[in-house]
Amino acid sequence: MFTRNGISRRTMLMMAGAAGGFALAGDRSGFAQAGKRIEKLDPSVDSIIDTSQPIQELASGFGGDLGPAEGPVWWKEGGYLLFSDIHNNKRMKYTPGQGVTLFKEPTNRANGLTRDLQGRLVACEHDTRRVTRQELDGSITVIANSFQGKRLNRPNDVVVKSDGSIYFTDPNGALLPEQWDLSFPGVYRVSPDLGTMTLLTDNFVGPNGLAFSPDESVLYIIDARRRQIRAFDMLPNGTLAKQTERLFADLGGGEPGNPDGMKVDTAGNVYSGGSGGIYILDPKGKKLGRIVHGYPATTNIGFGGTDWKTLYFTSRNQLGAVNVKIPGVPVPVSAKKQG
Repeated sequence: MFTRNGISRRTMLMMAGAAGGFALAGDRSGFAQAGKRIEKLDPSVDSIIDTSQPIQELASGFGGDLGPAEGPVWWKEGGYLLFSDIHNNKRMKYTPGQGVTLFKEPTNRANGLTRDLQGRLVACEHDTRRVTRQELDGSITVIANSFQGKRLNRPNDVVVKSDGSIYFTDPNGALLPEQWDLSFPGVYRVSPDLGTMTLLTDNFVGPNGLAFSPDESVLYIIDARRRQIRAFDMLPNGTLAKQTERLFADLGGGEPGNPDGMKVDTAGNVYSGGSGGIYILDPKGKKLGRIVHGYPATTNIGFGGTDWKTLYFTSRNQLGAVNVKIPGVPVPVSAKKQG
């Protein structure tokens, strides 16, 4: 069952003592904007984001060297954001105007989070090497923990399609190679009834974030170690048209940061972390702008707010936000009627 306790005294001291502590949305006192900026790489970015928008730091003191803040997902009916603090084995809650509190502990060091069509929380758990769903009564349903009788590696990120099917990435992780049951990183699909699990591709070095185009005709998958986003057209059965695989964007560069989490807005623009910040890409992969937040990495991003026009992002230790003009694809997505 989710806990909704206030944040512990130890955690409050830790967060207050960390660089910047934590601040309420819109209160940037103590957070210099120097170095933070929104770069215009193409004039069309003006229709997506106001390049004079402030980049807000909402809270800090999470994660650490062994695991960052991750997995932001907006809970619209509650008006709050949930995100993972992986190393500290916690799920945190950010409420605009109120700040950050502890939402659940422990979490099996969950990473990526999303919601299914019924609004239930879906999580990629590191310690248990599984993908789970929390039912409305608080019980846990295991969506996936093995493939062909072998334990998964370390599920990372997850997205739910409008037909209820669940897609997730399973890269290798911190365990020694001989400790893995599976010899490859994979991207998987689980059917809506949880009865069928399909390996979609094992051709990635480090599969990480994933997202659908608004019409769900394209699946974008990040290969973090190659610093790339690759794109696939979808087949009617929910698998990938492998012959359509293509490089969507290369987000490498001389500055810190790899592509990690990724989200799409309702116009089909793709947002992803990369070298030096968060890139805004058009549906063809053209780089339109870059949100330079000043942190070494962008671990994940998620749209939220009452109008889905707040782009929340996590770094190793921080939670931040910036406002955009085009709403993100809502989570959960609307259910698609099956013919």
